[in-house]
Amino acid sequence: MRDSRNYITQLFGEQLPAISNGFFNVRMSQGVMITPHWHTNVDEMVILLSGEVLTSVFNPFTQGLMTYHLKPGQVSMLPKGWFHWIVALTDNVHLLTIFSEPTPDIVYGSDFLRFLPKEIASRAYCVNEAAYAQAVAPIQASVIFGPPIGCGVPGGMTAGAGMVAGAGTGAGVGMGAGAGTGTGVGVGPWTGAGVGAYAMTGYGAGAYDEMRQEPQESESIWPGAAPYWSF
Repeated sequence: MRDSRNYITQLFGEQLPAISNGFFNVRMSQGVMITPHWHTNVDEMVILLSGEVLTSVFNPFTQGLMTYHLKPGQVSMLPKGWFHWIVALTDNVHLLTIFSEPTPDIVYGSDFLRFLPKEIASRAYCVNEAAYAQAVAPIQASVIFGPPIGCGVPGGMTAGAGMVAGAGTGAGVGMGAGAGTGTGVGVGPWTGAGVGAYAMTGYGAGAYDEMRQEPQESESIWPGAAPYWSF
């Protein structure tokens, strides 16, 4: 729990052994995010009940970042082992995440960053040791909700603007050490219309990838199934 407007409740096999799926019930306010993480043993389905969010997932096979603007009643799939995160674009976000097993394993990006020795970061990626140590020093524990209280909320994370270059997670500002997580493009100024809505029975080829701004073949782990649809 971050505060009264940002918290997660759960129902896992430990609480109810009879279930075959695990659940997160998530509430978030504008600008708050579920930080980057991945699951080693489960697929995850995100169902948005209220508000608007961006879900982003990294496809390790195509080396592509897939970002989707969800509105109430829309769904995105986050396959097992794929790095992902969720950003609240509005207040009063309410979403459910359904896992394919009763108890998901979770690996937090915050843990990877804080436990990666600066010497290894330097040797592996030619990163300045002192700069890396300074950048990750504020991360003292596993982080579920970001940004940390007192850090401030990055700009650009609104339903009307999305995340654009120069703000939010785009280059120059955003979340990163002077460069953000973008490369000068950001995620783009879409408001969701470009994503494309698919009926539950109509999922298949043609899922729209906002990052590349062109029609894409389905990139779900299930053949022929789009990672995003409406119902």
